[in-house]
Amino acid sequence: MKRAILFAAMCLTTLQAIQAQADVTKFLGIPVDGNKTEMRRKLEAKGFTWNSSRECLEGEFNGTDVYVRIVTNNNKVYRILVVDANYMNATDIKIRFNRLCRQFKNNKKYTSLDIDYTIPDNENIAYEMGVNSKRYEAAFYQLPVQEFDMVWAIAEVEKRYTEEQLKEMSDDEFSELTYTLAMDFISKKTVWFMIDDEGEGLFGGGYRILMYYDNEYNKANGEDL
Repeated sequence: MKRAILFAAMCLTTLQAIQAQADVTKFLGIPVDGNKTEMRRKLEAKGFTWNSSRECLEGEFNGTDVYVRIVTNNNKVYRILVVDANYMNATDIKIRFNRLCRQFKNNKKYTSLDIDYTIPDNENIAYEMGVNSKRYEAAFYQLPVQEFDMVWAIAEVEKRYTEEQLKEMSDDEFSELTYTLAMDFISKKTVWFMIDDEGEGLFGGGYRILMYYDNEYNKANGEDL
């Protein structure tokens, strides 16, 4: 409980008091939004080039050769997928994964839940992924650009409940509500990554990192069903 309250306080002091769509996930400073053609043009301006055979962009990102795919929903960009161009063995991908975890954790543009995503040195990821189907992934959240104070958050909670309901709430229940509100904002700007397993050996490619920059506002929510 205390951890949730502390995390909520941290998030709420950095949230933005403007319309949500004005502050979305960014990739290399580019909003993950708009149409695919415009996004491709902006990425090419950043130095990426179009690979017609793979139907994606390619270039260098964070010191690694990558492929970049633009994913849309209803003609709006909702995801930038960054894929390692080269496969690695189990030892090297573990090092790369842990390095990314530390880089995101130390980057002041991001926050996360109080979770240690790093892989222990003695863990056999080939066995865990191949036999136990374990998935190695980590999630971080881009912080909003501007700040607002707790008054806004409290007002939002008060809008959703009657005066009588609010009087009956304990301090812990009220804190949980503000925490939920904070997470609703923060989770709209998710950046997460995972280890992709193509299997090692004669016929396998090895391992690589898949990284996702998601704009949850543009993601499909069943509206087309």
